[in-house]
Amino acid sequence: QVQLVESGGGLVQAGDSLRLSCAASGGTFSLYGMGWLREAPGKEREFVASIDIYGEKTSYVDSVKGRFTISRDNAKKTTYLEMNDLKPEDTAVYYCVASQRPTTVNFIHDFTYWGQGTQVTVSS
Repeated sequence: QVQLVESGGGLVQAGDSLRLSCAASGGTFSLYGMGWLREAPGKEREFVASIDIYGEKTSYVDSVKGRFTISRDNAKKTTYLEMNDLKPEDTAVYYCVASQRPTTVNFIHDFTYWGQGTQVTVSS
């Protein structure tokens, strides 16, 4: 079983950038497809991005394409989400998630393990 701990959230202004990190422990990190989900107040939890076990294939929700980049470092057991040109609608709690599938995963129910979440707030 893998444990996930996110960091890097905060309060920023529209147009700013943030990088979220997710440190994994337990399990074999390199065997898990990784991803990020988010949940905004009053909205359903939403898939944001995912990456395969090799770090070669990625998938994004349309609203963040061209602005967000997911990556991973298997040696450091860490996943990242680089967020650029942030918008107020990106405000949410961001969760790092892990899937037992080696490929990119786009469906929330396919993620088995969750972190505790980190708050990202973007002011206009």
